[in-house]
Amino acid sequence: MINKANFIKILGSITTVPNEQIEKILAISYIKNIIKGECFIREGEIPQNFAFVLSGLFRYYYIDKKGNNFTKGFFLENTVISSYSALIQKRKSYFTIEALENSVILVVNYDKWKILFEKELCWHKFLLFLLEKGYCIKEAREREFLLFDAEERYKSFLNTYPGLEKRVKQHLVASYIGITPVALSRIRKKVPR
Repeated sequence: MINKANFIKILGSITTVPNEQIEKILAISYIKNIIKGECFIREGEIPQNFAFVLSGLFRYYYIDKKGNNFTKGFFLENTVISSYSALIQKRKSYFTIEALENSVILVVNYDKWKILFEKELCWHKFLLFLLEKGYCIKEAREREFLLFDAEERYKSFLNTYPGLEKRVKQHLVASYIGITPVALSRIRKKVPR
């Protein structure tokens, strides 16, 4: 059973959603418990859903032809997870979304949500907020990789995700900032946390 007040709080942090719309989105959703290591979406799958992270932690990652994986981002409580471009284009996802902790999500069917979207302005505001936030994150990540050295990218990680370093393994932090775990270990000795 979902804590409705908590879900309303998540939505309220994004936009104002009328009570009848909250009931409608809950009617097309279900709660899913995901254990650590389980995936919400795997690379190569065609997604049908997006989800609200009610508790837990996820990472998005790519895998190259050699089997190396590269962490695209982390998503904590009170965020939305999806392979959005694959969802809207009805194509295979280019990346995997994996639970890094035992997590609880509210899974929403995208096609049914689109019907709500077409009829209610609050969902336009909701989507616009998510797209703008995602765009800003993407732009910041591109800037970091083009202009920052590894130490500056690590400091940015600490600022962007305060406290997250204690929740994830160091090789995932290294993957996120684009360095080896050995290089991260050297940087961590120099940078106060």
